[in-house]
Amino acid sequence: MSQSSFNTGLGARRAVDVRVYPPRPKRSGKSRREELEAKLAALQKDYAELHTEIFEAAQVHRRLCAPRLVRHGDFEIASEIFAVRHLPGDFFTVEETHSGVILALGDICGKGLAAGMWTTHLVGLVGARVAVSSEPESIVAGVNRDLCLTESAVPLASLFLAKLDPITGVVKYCSAGHPPALLLRANGELEFLSAGGLLLGVVPAAGYVSGSFELRAGDVLMIYSDGITESLNSTGEEFGYGRLEAQLRSAQAGAGDAVLFSVLGAVQDFAAACPLVDDMSLAIVRRDSC
Repeated sequence: MSQSSFNTGLGARRAVDVRVYPPRPKRSGKSRREELEAKLAALQKDYAELHTEIFEAAQVHRRLCAPRLVRHGDFEIASEIFAVRHLPGDFFTVEETHSGVILALGDICGKGLAAGMWTTHLVGLVGARVAVSSEPESIVAGVNRDLCLTESAVPLASLFLAKLDPITGVVKYCSAGHPPALLLRANGELEFLSAGGLLLGVVPAAGYVSGSFELRAGDVLMIYSDGITESLNSTGEEFGYGRLEAQLRSAQAGAGDAVLFSVLGAVQDFAAACPLVDDMSLAIVRRDSC
């Protein structure tokens, strides 16, 4: 290639390669700030709406559960539930039927909104079964079948269900994988109530059995979720059954609602500033002393 041809080709290539870009408009700092402020305002609005909806859902849960204090004849029933996240996966219901008072304390495996939403379903299943049967083992078996047949991935759940005759004081109960309830007699004897069967949601045809006892004057029945015994202190130690029994004994002489707050206070003092590791529910049934 000649020098003139080389120069001509280079000049042509340079002419092609030269690109002219229009200057970019400069965005003022003020408009950028306004855009960020608008996004922040939108996020704050979304958060406020979500907070309101969670609060309303918690109120629905509260209405599904029993009032904190209920009386049936000589029997005082006190209960309380604490959530570790937003909505509790625990529930406690009291329903009066023609054959007695049905008490049900359940615990959905898991925490937070998902567990809290499942409690609504489980409370509904319990209510539907109570409407057609008065026997605890039959109610629990029916709830288990219904839960297993739900067309979605259901979580496991434990349930302690009892039927109290407020006239005779006889209690029939069935526990589906739930921590054993404690029956403290007026004379100091302690019984662990665990008759029942598997956790709910495991096997549709699971069999359940019931136990029974008489709740006499001065006796105290304590039903609770594992969030009580598994509460941790700053060293990672669990509250445990020993402390639970000791606190129940020390508060036994008080009214049902006094026993409730005595036990909850002991758990809170034990955990101190440590956060909850699981939802906590506690129910006390006490028959008045003669």
